[in-house]
Amino acid sequence: MTIAPVTPNAPKNDPLAFHLRSAAQAVAQVKAGTALPQALARIFLDDSLSPQARGAIQDIAYRTMRHLGLAEGLLALLTAKPVQAPVLHGLLSCALALLAGDNADKDSPAGRYDAFTIVDQAVDAAASDPDMAHAKGMVNAVLRRFLRERDALLPQARKTPAGGWNYPVWWVDRVRDAYPAQWQAILQAGNRQPPLTLRVNQRKTDAAAYLHMLREAGFEASAIGPLAIKLHKAVPVAQIPGFSDGLSSVQDAAAQLAAPLLDVRPGMRVLDACAAPGGKTGHLLEIADIAMTALDHDPKRLRRIAENLERLQLQATLLAGDAGGRQWWDGQRYDRILADLPCTASGIVRRHPDIRWLRRKTDTAQLATLSAGILDNLWQMLEPDGKLLLVTCSLWPQESEQQAVAFNGRHKDAVRLPAPGQLLPTADAQQDHDGLFYALFQKNGTGT
Repeated sequence: MTIAPVTPNAPKNDPLAFHLRSAAQAVAQVKAGTALPQALARIFLDDSLSPQARGAIQDIAYRTMRHLGLAEGLLALLTAKPVQAPVLHGLLSCALALLAGDNADKDSPAGRYDAFTIVDQAVDAAASDPDMAHAKGMVNAVLRRFLRERDALLPQARKTPAGGWNYPVWWVDRVRDAYPAQWQAILQAGNRQPPLTLRVNQRKTDAAAYLHMLREAGFEASAIGPLAIKLHKAVPVAQIPGFSDGLSSVQDAAAQLAAPLLDVRPGMRVLDACAAPGGKTGHLLEIADIAMTALDHDPKRLRRIAENLERLQLQATLLAGDAGGRQWWDGQRYDRILADLPCTASGIVRRHPDIRWLRRKTDTAQLATLSAGILDNLWQMLEPDGKLLLVTCSLWPQESEQQAVAFNGRHKDAVRLPAPGQLLPTADAQQDHDGLFYALFQKNGTGT
């Protein structure tokens, strides 16, 4: 499905109506199968959009993804038949997500408006779009009815798994089956706003000194790991003290565990497979002077790694290639391999709330099979006594623990070493991280 871009005819103050209409375009593209970052990138190709408008549009779109199950449940109760027009469906979903969401951040662009302003501006958004103008009366009626009957409609919409948890039913069932004691906390964690977590560059400073620098500059922040610092309020990275000079990088606290587990030492040959956007590549280079190769199948994503390494003043060999193939390999084995495998990304839905609506139930088995082939291929590239770290950002055992066990069974020369295993998404004063899985293997003897 092709969705025409929004025509930027909004006045200079960037009203909520324009933000809602643009966010509705993005939501419609997600429903058609496009990832939200790519959908927003298409909208942001318009150079006339102000930074404030971009921030507001992004905020509304991400909020809608986190409340889409509830919004669609309400829409089913409020309309006699399904809304077929994609952008109209997106507009009503965005408005209902703002009106019904119970975790709105009042400091965000979307959290500053009262309910009647949201309704009024949603009607204006419909009226300003030729494809929706005929439905402005319906938009007004649906949203005003919600305000009148809110107390009755919300409990009814939340009776279904999708409406109550804001995930597809199969996703809720799978989390419950895999984690019967923690399933509710896992689903709740995935609906929270993620923190902005920084990794301190140990080549240039330490966590205590950098935390002091942040606080001196007026930033509220907390240490949540040896090098992990969480900002209490997210800001553009350009505003973070020392960021442009390479004193810190954005990286989730759980992802910061990867590089230390590999125990790299100066002079080692190290491969970061599936490396983009390069957070783990940079961390490994901050730990030791190593001969680093960063591999990714997408040349455009390699440019992001190059930009990150340039900011950190670090160097690596960047290669475009398939980690499941060998065309890119020079035949020399590596001392350490980081295998950040393709997966459903079910452990990072708080950062990518569109994933739950884009994934299919069958994706897990397909991606697990793909990843198994990558692991087997990379194992042949590892030196005897070398170490390979299996990483996924998945919660599904088929992609994590079962993958590790199966790999160990296929390779008798693989010795499993201590590693964190499955980390569930957590958010409290001491820990605030995504859901990741780690399994570490050492190659015994002369290899297979």
